[in-house]
Amino acid sequence: MRYARRVFVCAILLSLVSVVASEEKSLAPEPLTLVVMDPLAKPLSCPCVAGYAQRDYEKLAEALQKTLQREVVVVFNDSLVAAQKKKQVIRIDLVIGKQSVILQDAKASKLNLKKVAMLSGKDGLTTQRGLVVVATADPAKQMSDLKDYRIYFGPQECDEKHAAAMRLLTAAGIAIPQKLDTAVACDEGAIKILEMAEKGERGCAVISSYAKPLLEGCGQVKKGALRIVGETEDVPFVAAYLNAGLDSKLQSAISDALLKSTADVNLRIALETKRGFVADAETENEVAKKK
Repeated sequence: MRYARRVFVCAILLSLVSVVASEEKSLAPEPLTLVVMDPLAKPLSCPCVAGYAQRDYEKLAEALQKTLQREVVVVFNDSLVAAQKKKQVIRIDLVIGKQSVILQDAKASKLNLKKVAMLSGKDGLTTQRGLVVVATADPAKQMSDLKDYRIYFGPQECDEKHAAAMRLLTAAGIAIPQKLDTAVACDEGAIKILEMAEKGERGCAVISSYAKPLLEGCGQVKKGALRIVGETEDVPFVAAYLNAGLDSKLQSAISDALLKSTADVNLRIALETKRGFVADAETENEVAKKK
């Protein structure tokens, strides 16, 4: 009889513990979703060049999670629109990636985002450039020599390979074709002009400055096969944006946690950054408003 009572009491206690645990779980804040679009992130790049383009954003998520005391889910994708369709994505809270791509995708996905920081590179800079390249044996020596060349631009959302490249060419007196030849990826444009060179045809391509080491490192382009004849002005590279619809206190908490996270030297090494995240000085932060 006493044994039966003990079993009954234990069952009740276990039930109470289960209820309390369930209530605590229900009271826990919902996870934050970090969408990473950085082309130098480990899952979005390749390990061809030692110590380069292998940024470990899982470690950043761990740091943010510890500071904010809530789960941080990381989603890697080249597109915000595609990221929104992922089953685990209920709401996008923080986005880190190439600024010009985020700006374009935010409009397409009708997200209202607020820029809060830039991520510095190994050189300490928060910018990149577009590089105008030709085959090494090509006779062109400077931008003005490209008047009759077929030019491969990058897609519109990549400022360094599109808008900035157009400004550079225009300044050099090169007419912009009405119909642009575009290459989605840097290796695509580079390979095309090298194939043209083999046929005796004249062509140049605009590639991202961060991508040049990867072209040769991955064997897509032979070392020394390309030569730079021009560089665009600096354009912003990797930026961090918050969902502007979040509670203002949560926005401040995430922003502060992000900026303070890279005070940790080990995290800076993992993210391949010299100065870490630096505060954004722009006054106009909203980039896309819901219609």
